[in-house]
Amino acid sequence: MEPLDISSLIYTAGGLGLFLLGMTVMTDALRQLAGASIRGALARFTRSPLTGVLTGATSTALLQSSSATTVAAVGFVGAGLMGFESALGIVFGANLGTTVTGWLVMLVGFKLNLLDLMLPCVFVGMLVKLLTSGRSASAGLALTGFGVLFVGIDQMQTGMSSLQGMFGALDLTSDGWLDRIPLVLLGLVFSAVTQSSSAGVAAVLTAMHAEAISLTEGLALVIGMNIGTTVTAVLATIGGSPASRRTGASHFVYNVLTAVAAFVLVTPYVRLIEDLAPTTLVDDPQLVLVAFHTGFNLLGVIAVLPFTRQFAVLMTLLVPEPSASYARGLDRSLLREPVVALDALSGTLSEILRALLWQTRWLLTGQANPGAGDLTRIRQALDEATDYANTIALDTEHAQWRRLVDAFHVLDHLRRLHARCEEDAARADRARRTPLLAESHRALVESVERVEAALEESRPGEARKRAREHAEAIAGRAPEDRAAILRDVAQDALSVEEATSALQSLRWLRRVAHHIAQITVHLEQIHDGAGRESERSAPPVPTSQLD
Repeated sequence: MEPLDISSLIYTAGGLGLFLLGMTVMTDALRQLAGASIRGALARFTRSPLTGVLTGATSTALLQSSSATTVAAVGFVGAGLMGFESALGIVFGANLGTTVTGWLVMLVGFKLNLLDLMLPCVFVGMLVKLLTSGRSASAGLALTGFGVLFVGIDQMQTGMSSLQGMFGALDLTSDGWLDRIPLVLLGLVFSAVTQSSSAGVAAVLTAMHAEAISLTEGLALVIGMNIGTTVTAVLATIGGSPASRRTGASHFVYNVLTAVAAFVLVTPYVRLIEDLAPTTLVDDPQLVLVAFHTGFNLLGVIAVLPFTRQFAVLMTLLVPEPSASYARGLDRSLLREPVVALDALSGTLSEILRALLWQTRWLLTGQANPGAGDLTRIRQALDEATDYANTIALDTEHAQWRRLVDAFHVLDHLRRLHARCEEDAARADRARRTPLLAESHRALVESVERVEAALEESRPGEARKRAREHAEAIAGRAPEDRAAILRDVAQDALSVEEATSALQSLRWLRRVAHHIAQITVHLEQIHDGAGRESERSAPPVPTSQLD
């Protein structure tokens, strides 16, 4: 056994650290540079599990971060913008997108000697970062991270080339299936500790390039790393929303199943390469490893995609969704991505609105309300949503700042609507039984029904349109209704007490219609992320008329 070379270990560890630093800097910069566009593309193009795979793989390859992609998917599910089955496609695709890093390292890091070019890249990138701002600064930082990443690979190569003896002494033989299990576990631990399967694959490729480990050993390590990359995501979802925990569990279960299949295929795969391209095993084992990494992830996607619905049912059974809270979609782990947190908040606000519309409809129809106790749960959800909105960290210069402001508008009007439902049942009943208010009563019932239908179909624009139409109709009729009530008092057709009650019911109808309309206006702005300023600033009913 050769003596331990401390300096080589330092070079290897330092190179790994530089690789992780470069990957982190590049990923964060790419997220700032293109994160919003890619997040929009995820929501826009994901209509099925198959399109989810394609968009998930593409976004992960561009952002170099599977966690950013899966977190966005969690937010979309929580916001009701995407079904769980479609989100599963993104998870499967993200797994495939992570293999791009291995190809990049193998083709660029080992095939070309780029160290002399990468150091100037670091310098130029930092100059751009320091001398510019906005997207240019993010691009400079991404270039810096890219350069540091390959400097780290060069350092790892230097260290690994002197550690052949140490690896040989560890006797990492992998000729039999049982012998490979410790290597799989080692890869799992390495990926979980470094929180990056890309770093693990790069380290394995570097060790193979230095002939410190064999191909079969590298294959076993990479299989373990494919599982280890899910550990961080699973831990991050503990205590989170059901959508978050279900997504994390899906990622873990899927990767374990894929790893088991890959483990079984190691020997047949190596024999197939021996038969088809025997020289490649000797001349280019890194290519064989990267192709295997991409291949078994691709086969996993092909195998599971036809059974996405059944897989979704399984994960729903494993991680059931409680119905105790309307705020169950507010996942604290999403607060690290404020825009995604806003998406989740938007879904919760829509759900609370649907619950209040249901309560309003029961008040207007005069039937027994089987869910009267829900008002307490709705109030608790409003408190949770307000606290969540207060925790979203956005400054006034952020492009999404207006969406956060709109969320607080929605919360304010939801609380007012909740108060109308909780305290004014008698006024709703009086409005239903007063013939003079029949038209306004009918308009509000129709408004509630149409807004409910539009929200159920995820059409916030239609909900806003219908709510405003009916609110304006009720407000337009108010002077006529008021005059008719006072005329009946003068003709002794109504007592003063009855007229007072009818006028209070009229104000109740107008206020409820106004709050529903204002909620839908601001919900549409949150959903779209941008809108027409005229609609933001012009309420359907002037506040001064709502006394």
